[in-house]
Amino acid sequence: MAGKGVKSLAEAMRGLSMASSTCRTTLPVRSSPLAAVRTMATEASPVGDITRSVDQPWQPLTHVPLTIYSFPALEPKSLESWSTRHLHLPLRRDILHLAVIYEGDKTRQGTAQAKTRWEVAGSHRKMGPQKGRGMARRGSRQSPLLRGGGKSHGPRARDFSTKLNRKVYDLAWRTALSYRYRRGELIVTEDGLDLPLPEDFLQLAEAGLLNRDLEDGFVRKYMGEVMGNLGWGHEHGRTTFVTGDRRPNLFTATEIAGEEGRALELDDVDVKDLLETGRIVIERQALREMIKEHSSDLESRIVINGIKNEGPPLGTRLV
Repeated sequence: MAGKGVKSLAEAMRGLSMASSTCRTTLPVRSSPLAAVRTMATEASPVGDITRSVDQPWQPLTHVPLTIYSFPALEPKSLESWSTRHLHLPLRRDILHLAVIYEGDKTRQGTAQAKTRWEVAGSHRKMGPQKGRGMARRGSRQSPLLRGGGKSHGPRARDFSTKLNRKVYDLAWRTALSYRYRRGELIVTEDGLDLPLPEDFLQLAEAGLLNRDLEDGFVRKYMGEVMGNLGWGHEHGRTTFVTGDRRPNLFTATEIAGEEGRALELDDVDVKDLLETGRIVIERQALREMIKEHSSDLESRIVINGIKNEGPPLGTRLV
């Protein structure tokens, strides 16, 4: 049976070959090989000199521009050049996390303290005999098992602050500023940052013709309109204003309209404050003082040939 099957299969294949040979047409002979044919060997394409030397070697970015604006018109007033080690550092989430945890631990009060059995007032005499009363054994009235007694393993006053290298902490400050600068969320204004209120409102307020509710309502509405026109309001992530000292109009307006943003003095700013809201609006002198105070990792105590490395200079005015 197997031989008969093989024989029939061979005859069928022979018949197919004969039928195809009668209908086959002669293909034209190509003088050149097909363009789509690819050999297994890798052939070098005729490319120009790819190893040629560059006339000017690549130089890393060393300075970035910073525009100084007026407030609230946001008109460009000047242009400064700042070092990349001040405002163009790469994002380091680990360093920012260390700085935020360090600040949080430092602000914890750690004043919770419960009294132990030896600190509760009263006599420490044994309340009853050890045996014979059919009750649990009890010592003094200050026992933690009794109401009004001492606390076992309760909270004790302690210091929750942790340690962080100063250079790492200073690097976190400039990393946070660089993060804002890269995202276009660092707006630097001229010195004297404050909210200009309308003259008519100030005259009525000084004359005492407006009560407290009317003043607060007008300031809240005016602050909302200013922040809304600038795209800095609560719908766009709020805004943090940083000034060198307290500015009465700006600070009062942010206290009344807290949903629009907040205002902080330079001494009250932390790394966490630079990362929380949608943008940072800081006056020029406050920015210079902030970077100058947190540049310890850029300075050196070693004096070579009478020269001490004090780090890159602060912003240089270009225009």
